[in-house]
Amino acid sequence: MSDKKWQAEFDALRVIVLDCGLDEQVKWGQPCFTLDGQNVVLIHGFKEYCALLFFKGALMKDPKNILIQQTENVQAARQIRFTALADITRLEKTLKAYIKDAIALEKSGAKVAFKKTAEFSFPEELERKMDELPALRTAFEGLTPGRQRAYLLHFSSAKQATTRESRIEKCVQRILDGKGLDD
Repeated sequence: MSDKKWQAEFDALRVIVLDCGLDEQVKWGQPCFTLDGQNVVLIHGFKEYCALLFFKGALMKDPKNILIQQTENVQAARQIRFTALADITRLEKTLKAYIKDAIALEKSGAKVAFKKTAEFSFPEELERKMDELPALRTAFEGLTPGRQRAYLLHFSSAKQATTRESRIEKCVQRILDGKGLDD
């Protein structure tokens, strides 16, 4: 996906965000805006839309009901999506208000309470495999919480037990090697 498709929208969003006093950096190949080194908002593009992503969007007020949770597994971030430059122009005052709310939230030191790995569903197929292979449980528990969650989401998203078992089997060595799903 080429971000050139959204260049005019990116330029307009960038002007709005910079007008709110944030510092600009490039992170994950996208314009990311920070306050005292902390991520506040990111501009990114997809095939169907471009968006402002608020890192602590789950904690923000949403009086216009425009913040979107990308997927059910996204815990903190929320997006405002755009499909045309006119959307951005029409919402400029609202966008500045939301960005200022995000800045105030960052200044307050508020933190998103992330679900603990134990709160994610543990597929019974994984439990069985860990019972068969205790080293797997030890290795899994030694992974970072983010790596553990990625595996749990990957395994749990399969609808059929045979698919879950197959996914687990394919990942056993990676887990034993201390690697994440995408490492």
